[in-house]
Amino acid sequence: MLLREIADRIPVKVLSGAENLQRDVRFAYMSDILSDVMAKAKKESLWITNMTHMNVIAICFFKTLAAVILPENLQPDEEALAKALEKKIVVLSTPLSAFDIAGQLYELGIRGE
Repeated sequence: MLLREIADRIPVKVLSGAENLQRDVRFAYMSDILSDVMAKAKKESLWITNMTHMNVIAICFFKTLAAVILPENLQPDEEALAKALEKKIVVLSTPLSAFDIAGQLYELGIRGE
């Protein structure tokens, strides 16, 4: 499923990387432990996290993740958003909880493995 399709079906706001919404997504990963994401998140996955700092953007870039989704209307800090815009990393924010966004992604066919 394309990121664009996901963004059309669940309540998200695109904060950066709108030019990359044609990326294909099959997997999602949810964690707030950076080393866990580095070790286990698959390439082109959506990453659900409550973290909003620069390291999130760095991991998205180095792991070639499709996007990061911030639950509960979280916003990246200024430095992180600037880097996301520069690197064209897709950052999405949603009013949903992390649990609810994971459930909606699952209903759309996005899986953890």
